[in-house]
Amino acid sequence: MENSPSTSGCTGPSQPHRLVIVEGIMGSGKSTTMRFIAKRLQEAGQEALPIHERTTPHPVRATDELEHWFEPWQDATPQHLAKRALSRWADFVEAAQRGDAIPVMDGQLFHGDLTHLLLMEAPSALMFDYVDALAAVITPLDPLVIYLWQNDVDAAVRAVCAERGPEWIDYQVNWKLAAPWCERRGYKGLEGLIALYRDYRRLTNALFERLPLAKLAIENSERNWPAYEGQILRALRLPQSG
Repeated sequence: MENSPSTSGCTGPSQPHRLVIVEGIMGSGKSTTMRFIAKRLQEAGQEALPIHERTTPHPVRATDELEHWFEPWQDATPQHLAKRALSRWADFVEAAQRGDAIPVMDGQLFHGDLTHLLLMEAPSALMFDYVDALAAVITPLDPLVIYLWQNDVDAAVRAVCAERGPEWIDYQVNWKLAAPWCERRGYKGLEGLIALYRDYRRLTNALFERLPLAKLAIENSERNWPAYEGQILRALRLPQSG
């Protein structure tokens, strides 16, 4: 498998993580995993703050105030969007340090503004520099990054498309394939959406590998959620029993 991430990462600091980020492509289980982690933190007596990707207003999403928030290439340059995102993350970290709750984030390290930067056809160097800078910004929270990935990204995208149906596929195609990255490459229809996510996964695999943070990669094609949840609980040093 080209550019596959490691299935485990560093174990993290002795103190509890003050931020958990769950990453993966659409339909990979980010939201479900985010809710599971928040619930288990709360059961262990720790206040948790689950932040879904659709939260509005979102504390770190840099496109929220743009006129075309879902098509930021109409309103901003990649450089402007990256700078805006880092500023929002810095404010978020400062606020989190003042509070007691552990934020549990659905995406936003990769799936969010980085996706927009790719769609905007940002230079690779800019995207790598952006994530390097973002990792530095969030380091004071001793974050844990959980990366849900699938060995066969084509099959994974086809599966989520089959689950969510033609209307959802049309929405994704009409939105994402109108972006500069996809238009320049001639991506069309479902096959174009799959090609886009191949590109995205190559990028996020490379970015995940270089993250200087506590991290855990889980290949979840088998959908064996009890096993995956056990890995997550061990990484968070939480009790295995519910």
